[in-house]
Amino acid sequence: MIDPGTKKEGEEFEAYNIRRWGSSGWTNSLKRSGRKVGANFSNWATWPNTLKAHQLIAYVTNPSRQAENKPSTSDCNAAIFNAMYEEGKNISLVDTLVKIGTECLGITDNEVSDLQSHLEINTGAKDVMKEIQTGRKRYNISGVPFFIVGAVEGESSVGKPYGFSGAQDSSTFVEMFEELASSLE
Repeated sequence: MIDPGTKKEGEEFEAYNIRRWGSSGWTNSLKRSGRKVGANFSNWATWPNTLKAHQLIAYVTNPSRQAENKPSTSDCNAAIFNAMYEEGKNISLVDTLVKIGTECLGITDNEVSDLQSHLEINTGAKDVMKEIQTGRKRYNISGVPFFIVGAVEGESSVGKPYGFSGAQDSSTFVEMFEELASSLE
């Protein structure tokens, strides 16, 4: 979660940043970097409470959910990020997430009321929070984004995975991939 202390319904972007950091100036370099790769941040209006967004992802990608063309977690993240950063939607709200689910993630008419109920009564919230706590303990995660990169040979992990936080330059990933690849030789 970005900030578990964010109000349940989200907060106005500028007001949140002023309250938390004194200004939103820290986002300028993030926006500049994002524009280089097509993430324009053209309408970032809300600082969200992301718990329900995590619940949407868990619902949509649940292995027991029968669906054609089930989206991946990456597909879900892309749809949520686009709604939040480019369309100015408040992803803290159930109605917004249901709309993302139906318009972008393959939620059918038959699933809408189940998803709505799932989000309204916080089905899965405990599982999401448990997963977050496990990540904090196992990998010492203290911020987002957080990456865990490891080498796999066949079905087995090889060596110790790398864990690192924060937006990273592509050269950081290249260096890690090269080092991990050398451990497979």
